[in-house]
Amino acid sequence: MNAREIIKKPLLTEKTYSGIQNKVYSFIVAKDANKIEIAKAVEEIFKVEVDSVKTVVMKGHKKEQNTKSGRTVGRTSDYKKAIVTLKSSSKPIPFFESLS
Repeated sequence: MNAREIIKKPLLTEKTYSGIQNKVYSFIVAKDANKIEIAKAVEEIFKVEVDSVKTVVMKGHKKEQNTKSGRTVGRTSDYKKAIVTLKSSSKPIPFFESLS
């Protein structure tokens, strides 16, 4: 797998903003990627040193919508989230630093 295929996009929420000062970043990653592949992909893309990676599969949320023909019920897609902690000697990721 290519590094750009493993790391899909950064996950930006209120909770993830608080981790930026401690060099803790969150990403949405490919479902079949493991921790070692995620760490190598982050190191390759951002040129940093990864200390640890935590992963969790987030279940999709239930969505309901009222339409002219009645009530429609569905779900959003499941996704895998990776929480990446950088080493203290590593430089921060510039993209996230511009947000804090």
